[in-house]
Amino acid sequence: MINTLITSETRIKLLLKFFLNPGNRGYLRQLAKEFNESTNGIRVELNRLTEANILVASHEGRNKIYRANIHHPLFEDIRQIVLKSTGIDQVVSNILQKLGPVKVAFIRGDYATGRDSGLIDLVIVGNEINVAELNRVTTKTERLIGRKITPIILSTNDYEKLKITFNKDEVLLLMEDTL
Repeated sequence: MINTLITSETRIKLLLKFFLNPGNRGYLRQLAKEFNESTNGIRVELNRLTEANILVASHEGRNKIYRANIHHPLFEDIRQIVLKSTGIDQVVSNILQKLGPVKVAFIRGDYATGRDSGLIDLVIVGNEINVAELNRVTTKTERLIGRKITPIILSTNDYEKLKITFNKDEVLLLMEDTL
């Protein structure tokens, strides 16, 4: 969907990288390796997005680090377009609202780090999750968004034991109720 609006595949990859999870950061060579593209193509798009103030850059040692400009007036609009293009907005509205008392829900894996791999790892924390409804709505949502959703259900006790293993920079928080 987003590729009809934005014709540069590299620009789309960069927007996904930085706007799926605004905590994501990257530098030129890392992005070129991650996207399997030349540094020249990445550099051109990074420069364009930085000149438009959509991305901001800072120096850390010898590297120029890029990240989403969360203060840009269009930040939320761009983020919503990216979320809609990947179907994550559908995951939230279709799945989470119908499962019962969800305490925490987040996406981990490729989508959380800004890569559109077609597989969404969804972690749901709660003690009374309706598994039958989860399976029904997950199947329906997968057809809608054209991506595979892998749900992982954790009880609040299991989550407390495992949450140290979830790197905050590598998850995309969808909702959080106080545990």
